[in-house]
Amino acid sequence: MHLYEVLRRPLITEKNTVLQAQNKFAFEVAREANKPQIKQAVEKAFKVKVTGVNVINVSGKTRRVGRRLVQTPPWKKAVVTLQPGDKIEIFEGV
Repeated sequence: MHLYEVLRRPLITEKNTVLQAQNKFAFEVAREANKPQIKQAVEKAFKVKVTGVNVINVSGKTRRVGRRLVQTPPWKKAVVTLQPGDKIEIFEGV
């Protein structure tokens, strides 16, 4: 897997903005990605030093569409801890 395919999008939620005070940032990542690949992708994309990566598999939810019940696809979330002093600029001003 190429490093540019690992990170899908940044996750900007209320809980994740609280984590930014602890120098932690959340991303949706590819389902096949592992911790070393996520670390390399963040370091290369944002030119920061990563000290830790936590990965969460988020299961799909059951939604109702008319009379049918459909399942949303499962996805993977990564919470990346950066070295003190580093920050990611795309999360600023949100």
